Amino acid sequence: MFELSKKMNELPPYLFAEIDKKRKSLISEGYEVISFGVGDPDLPTPKRVVEAMKRAVDDPSVYRYPFGKGRSDFRRAIADYYKKYSDVDLDFEKEICVLIGSKEGIAHFPLAFINPGDVNLIPEPGYPVYQIGTILAGGIPYFMPLKEQNDFLPDFGKIPDSILKNAKILYLNYPNNPTSACADSSFLKEAVAFCKKRGLIILYDAAYHEIYFDGKRPTSFLSIPGAKDIGIEIHSLSKTYNMTGWRIGWACGNEKLVSGLATLKENIDSGTFEAIQIAGIECLSGPQDDVEQMRKTYQKRRDVLVECLRKLNFQVKIPQATFYLWLKINEGSLSFAEKLLLKANIIVTPGIGFGDSGEGYVRFALTIDEEKIKKAMEKMSNVMGEK
Repeated sequence: MFELSKKMNELPPYLFAEIDKKRKSLISEGYEVISFGVGDPDLPTPKRVVEAMKRAVDDPSVYRYPFGKGRSDFRRAIADYYKKYSDVDLDFEKEICVLIGSKEGIAHFPLAFINPGDVNLIPEPGYPVYQIGTILAGGIPYFMPLKEQNDFLPDFGKIPDSILKNAKILYLNYPNNPTSACADSSFLKEAVAFCKKRGLIILYDAAYHEIYFDGKRPTSFLSIPGAKDIGIEIHSLSKTYNMTGWRIGWACGNEKLVSGLATLKENIDSGTFEAIQIAGIECLSGPQDDVEQMRKTYQKRRDVLVECLRKLNFQVKIPQATFYLWLKINEGSLSFAEKLLLKANIIVTPGIGFGDSGEGYVRFALTIDEEKIKKAMEKMSNVMGEK
């Protein structure tokens, strides 16, 4: 009697929701599950941020609708942060809009800028919401394969002219989920030039920009000359400050792109709870020692996992950023993931879930402690040793 819309039926199953269902099912049956699946930090939100939130909720003025682009003091803090750490100038009044998490902004952006039949250029493997947002807006996804031999960067020269003539938005995400690859300034300059020539918008997903290792800070997209002419960057407090459940992020960059997204949001949501924005000010303006400690923690976990996987005779590309490890395997990613799940109660994310170009890989999230990583690797060793 009640049928889903055609657009809803076009959506792929949401990978991370399916993984979480399997995890909860096994736990309910009494199994101990070690999950490298969903990228949800296990570390706590910094105490200074929690305390700022507690103070903020005592003020009744924050209980009202938080309409508009967000609190001006939070947007000022964002602009100051970009200037301090990336040498990027942002007009906090015109070039920043607060989001209910970066996922929300990524999903809604196409509704503001594409028409039915427009093509969006989407990296594959990639975050599923790029495709989902495109479909819901009536657009057509075109997938750009990210190949290891090309350092997991898209090859713009291989996109057919027949696709480019209808293309509207190019999605980029570095440091990259799921491959953990980084993009240097030469590639980003190439991307900006390509999009200027073709009249394309760049939506740059920078959710993992602050999670990097060995002191090698990734290049900021908005620091590239001309990036702000055609680009919007989506950022988040979720991963940097262990705040995935708080739901707060922002969009910044080209004034018209930010304004278009803000206008859309005025019509479909009422903004981000102001107490969380006040906590966000503490995130960006306060001392960053906790962020540096987080990087060290993930780096230690990375090193433990890399060492264990190499002992199991895997060829491992060491991640320089994100809290993921993208592992090449010699069998189908679904069968590999199912084998670990059924025989060892270990959850990894099959690469095929990020698109066809992810086949032959699985993703490990570094969101469990070192002892659990070692325990999981012992169990995995037993599985790999089976004939």
